Amino acid sequence: MPLEAVEARRLYRQVADQLRSLIDSAEYAVGSRLPTERELAEQLKISRPTVREALIALEVEGRLRIRVGSGIYVIEPAAVAAPATAAVIEGPFELLRAREFLESAIAEQAARVATKDDIARIDASVLAMENVEHPGEASMVHDRAFHVAIAGSLGNAVLVRVVGELFDQRLNPYFAQLAHYFESPGTWRTALDEHRAVRDAIAAHDPQAARDAMRDHLARSQERFAQNFGAETAAGSSAGRGRAARSAPTPAGSKRAPKKRAKKQAKSGSARQR
Repeated sequence: MPLEAVEARRLYRQVADQLRSLIDSAEYAVGSRLPTERELAEQLKISRPTVREALIALEVEGRLRIRVGSGIYVIEPAAVAAPATAAVIEGPFELLRAREFLESAIAEQAARVATKDDIARIDASVLAMENVEHPGEASMVHDRAFHVAIAGSLGNAVLVRVVGELFDQRLNPYFAQLAHYFESPGTWRTALDEHRAVRDAIAAHDPQAARDAMRDHLARSQERFAQNFGAETAAGSSAGRGRAARSAPTPAGSKRAPKKRAKKQAKSGSARQR
């Protein structure tokens, strides 16, 4: 039998596959609430952004519903199958980290070589961003133009194409779903200020400041997308575990544990009352 090519699965896909298997086996029943992102990250010993990418992937597939301020819930599987391209979609944080690495170096060089015409093109995109509503298609067009204009100042068509193609990955369903939760007119104004800082450093021909400003912008983009869904408090976490325990099967060998804890808490409560 001929050997088949082996493709390394992205980490977030491995996490999504694990969670999907638990859902399919009714370890997490329909209607139950999953542990919080923090708890999942601790159990899996991976970063929270990777967990978030996995959760977003499962939501796009129609297996989970993320309710901001409440938690992450298992829902009835969607009738429509997940896209066949799901296995090759880059995670949103993976993309932003790649852009942070690449575009900070591009901004640094742009500050060295940008001409007046290059600065004028960057200024035109900033001006367009100031006069557009966000979120929306038009804001993405002008945001893309800003990053492509900076790459264009280096006079390298390959870099222009790479920057444009990386930005276009924002159109993938996982990135779009994540943006749905965290992008708003307020985050757009903040991002616009960050764009202006990049522009000013390039116009001042300050390579280090331009590099730092672009790195800061894309790092903060990651931070904005990594904000809590709103169910990370201790009380919310405990409530989530309680609901999940009532909905999902209890692992073998631990069925009596909740009763023991309840008795212990009752005794503790009586002692405090006395």
